[in-house]
Amino acid sequence: MTTALQNAAVPTPLSPSDEHTWAMLAHLSVLVNLFTGILGPLVALVIYLIFSSRSKYVAYHAMQSFLFQLALWYGLGVMWALVGALSAILIGIVLIPFACILTPLFLLGMAIAPIYGIIGAVQTSQGQDFKYWLIGDWARGTLES
Repeated sequence: MTTALQNAAVPTPLSPSDEHTWAMLAHLSVLVNLFTGILGPLVALVIYLIFSSRSKYVAYHAMQSFLFQLALWYGLGVMWALVGALSAILIGIVLIPFACILTPLFLLGMAIAPIYGIIGAVQTSQGQDFKYWLIGDWARGTLES
């Protein structure tokens, strides 16, 4: 009886094929944003939470996708919310030109994000490693600590 309980507590590792599939789906979660606007990061986070104990490969790719999307989709909103809030005390008025300059960069990033996610999905489905620029090392450091 205790053996059955011990076996139930230990998650079974994913097969390499399943790892590639779930890593691919984590990267493709960026496409969910095209239909919902903001739910893509949540899909990647759910994949991370479900499979992080079963596969470091899936955990790494899901965390990368989550952080990448979070930085793009929520970063723009936070920037403008901060500028709006600070405008009430004059500091934000000074920040408006910087926000106007950064907004096209965020929008360009949002336009490129689905392509970047598809590239990551294709590479991980073939068993290759994929690393988002800047985000990949951050995700790896987060998972290793």
